[in-house]
Order: sequence, then structure tokens, then C-alpha cells
Amino acid sequence: MQIELTPAARKIHRSNAHHLEPVVQIGSDGLTAAVTQEVEAALKAHGLIKVRVFNDDRLQRDAYLQTLAAELSAAPIQHIGKLLVLWRPLPPKEKAAAPDEERKPGPRDYKVLKYSKKGGQRPEVKTVRVLGNQRLTQGGLVKRSRPSGPVSVKKASQSR
Repeated sequence: MQIELTPAARKIHRSNAHHLEPVVQIGSDGLTAAVTQEVEAALKAHGLIKVRVFNDDRLQRDAYLQTLAAELSAAPIQHIGKLLVLWRPLPPKEKAAAPDEERKPGPRDYKVLKYSKKGGQRPEVKTVRVLGNQRLTQGGLVKRSRPSGPVSVKKASQSR
């Protein structure tokens, strides 16, 4: 079943497809299963695609557009010359679930107040971004974190 679009939505997709190059070509063999499979893969990857048809019969090209739209649950956007434009919403991308213990801390934003040496003035407010391998000192400076964890025997003997 193909997707039905309003004329305004179709117009937006036509303008977005203007700069696109054809990603699939239909040759002299016509609309084969392999071509349909390639169009399906292109719709999954891009959402909005152009298909070039090497056929001089306009009615046959129209039939290709309607067949592809119906089989792949897509919306026929445009048939201009030997180009067919199809659109289907992109499927939501699956995020790889990373275990929490492997995640490192991300950047954090802190507000640092710098008081004036003269009394009665407002303190200067500065926003500081601290990355995962940094720390904020009491004076409001950003420094690298101290090394954590056990030190090897060899490194411990070298530092003395």
C-alpha cells in the first residue's frame, strides 16, 4: 500500500529531490526483483531517492512508479522525463546499548564566581566546561585529573 501525501508535502519532497542524483537504474530487463530490492535498500538508507528508467514508453515508466510505490509502501513524488522520485520515511535508527560501566563521564558545565578585590562589586560569573579527564580547582582553574588507581612497582621506583 503506497503512502498518500498532500500536494504541499509532495512539493517539499520535490524541491528536496531536485539536487539528488539517481541511485538506481532500471534497464532493458524492466522492473526485476533485483531492481526492487535495490530500491528498497536505497529507501531504507536515504528516504528520498531518484530512479532512472532507460525506456522510451511513458506509460511503462508510470506503471513502474506506481508498482514500486505500492510494493515498497512508498509515496510517488514525481515522474519527470526518465526520472522517478520516490519517498518513504526513514526508519528510526537503533542505538547500540553500551553497558554503563564502560561509559566515561562526559563534559560538565560549571559556573565559577570570581569575586572582586574591591568590596561592593558584583562577582564575575564565568561558565567553564570540564571534560571527563579534567577537574576544577578551588580557584576556578581547570586542570587534568590526578592519576587514579594503583601504580606499577616499576613506575613507583622511578618516581622516587
